Amino acid sequence: MGRDLYDSSPETRALFADADAALGYSLSRIILEGPEAELKLTANTQPAIVLVSCALFRALGVTPAAVAGHSLGEYSALVAAGAIELKEALPLVHRRGRYMQEAVPSGEGAMYAIIGAEESAIEEAVCSAAGAVDIANYNAPGQIVIAGEREATRTASERCGARQAIELQVSAPFHCRLMRPAEERLAPELDATAFRDPSPPLYNNVDAAKVTTAAAARDGLKRQVSRPVRWTALIERMIADGIDTFVEIGPGSVLTGLIRRIDRNVKRLNVNNLETLGAVRTQLAG
Repeated sequence: MGRDLYDSSPETRALFADADAALGYSLSRIILEGPEAELKLTANTQPAIVLVSCALFRALGVTPAAVAGHSLGEYSALVAAGAIELKEALPLVHRRGRYMQEAVPSGEGAMYAIIGAEESAIEEAVCSAAGAVDIANYNAPGQIVIAGEREATRTASERCGARQAIELQVSAPFHCRLMRPAEERLAPELDATAFRDPSPPLYNNVDAAKVTTAAAARDGLKRQVSRPVRWTALIERMIADGIDTFVEIGPGSVLTGLIRRIDRNVKRLNVNNLETLGAVRTQLAG
């Protein structure tokens, strides 16, 4: 993850060194050398994704009309919009990952991707479950994620009439009520962090709304920890506001696929390594 850009770019190597200094440990070593088990720890995964995403964004060198990010990606988006410094975002997301991991004992929570069920049927199954379970992500039409206590979440996944229910291999049940302790721990740290008005504007997860002030950006990050990611509504709002080209920046290409399911008519590009970086830069210049 990020190896080709790191090897080819002195600016990226300097960014990785700055990240290590901000965190007080060698995240760059974990990203580039592993071991994989250490990288998969939520407290390392979250800053690693933000760091690589921001490195790719800087290397791309474009000025977007607006930014957005899915869950953790909202931090990368706010760095790209100048609302928060990367050196401040990385320690925040490191602790965010740790707090989320510690909020629910290992094995007690679960997340399921629900494919091909009606939204109303999912909501009914969640509300009627005997235990704590919530909708965590409204990802795209026909794809919703639920999260909560393991047995309650499994039961809800079986009762909603889904074509397919897939248990996700995650370290904790994110974006549900079980994350409130993590939200409460993170909130004062967000309050102590300097934010600026995002420019360009951000479309946030928790409200699927256009955000133009520092206070609203900070508040959205607080609330998103235990509330659903409203990705479908967020993308629909951006399209309604005139956005017709989306560039996903960071490891993987999941969001590009989700946006395609939301609206096939918009242009979708993906930057996740040096090869795609060059290709997208050429397409945007053309």
